[in-house]
Amino acid sequence: MLKFRNIFQKGCSVIGMVHVEALPGTPLFSGCVEKSVTKACKETEVYLKHNVDAIMIENMHDVPYVQSKYLGPEITATMSRVCSEMRKIIPDSIPFGVQVLACGNKEALAIAKACAMNFVRVEGFVFSHIADEGFTNANAGEVLRYRKQIQADDILVFTDIKKKHSSHYLTRDISLIETAKAAEYFLSDGLILTGSATGVPAEENHLQQLKETTSLPVLVGSGVTYDNLQKYVSADALIVGSYFKKAGKWSNDIDEERVGKFMNKMKSF
Repeated sequence: MLKFRNIFQKGCSVIGMVHVEALPGTPLFSGCVEKSVTKACKETEVYLKHNVDAIMIENMHDVPYVQSKYLGPEITATMSRVCSEMRKIIPDSIPFGVQVLACGNKEALAIAKACAMNFVRVEGFVFSHIADEGFTNANAGEVLRYRKQIQADDILVFTDIKKKHSSHYLTRDISLIETAKAAEYFLSDGLILTGSATGVPAEENHLQQLKETTSLPVLVGSGVTYDNLQKYVSADALIVGSYFKKAGKWSNDIDEERVGKFMNKMKSF
């Protein structure tokens, strides 16, 4: 928790999501990297204007996702380009993180190291599961050994447990709490609790259970909105993406009015 609080100093921080446009080589790529850079930086400026506590970027428009072994170097290279431009306008006091889909955990660490970022979000840290892009194996040992190899121990690794968009039938005899304890034992820097899909709220009672049974920071990673915010402010951080977009849909452009409204309500807690 100390490492977390050295970076996230509020009781409950809001992490605003930048969903970078589709990257080169993926089906929805527009053909213009510069356009993606410009849009990501504009969204970043909106978050900074409304005092969002932290910012995270991910390549969510790269549908359909592929397993990490199929990720090309163009993904890591382009994400690094976008992140380096965002880093220029994000103050050092604002935590900045990255996720690379799907399960591009080592790629995310490499980007974070190159771009002076503070944290990564990783998939498949403990226990295997079936995601919509296929089988995801447990990888905590591989991820943390790579972090040590590139001398990136200062980059926090936040880990999804019972991840959304996935089947956990193979591990149905392992509870959420047991999964959390395994992640803690395997040196996670923070747990990410989600609903079953993007934009679907997490179970409020699951948040309380995790807070009571683990010493790790607990982040809520999906479904937080203006209307249900009060249910989740006991978390250490809230990752907000869909609600900050027009009509509350993750693939739409950012809605500055929604960002301002949400952050104003956060002040009341």
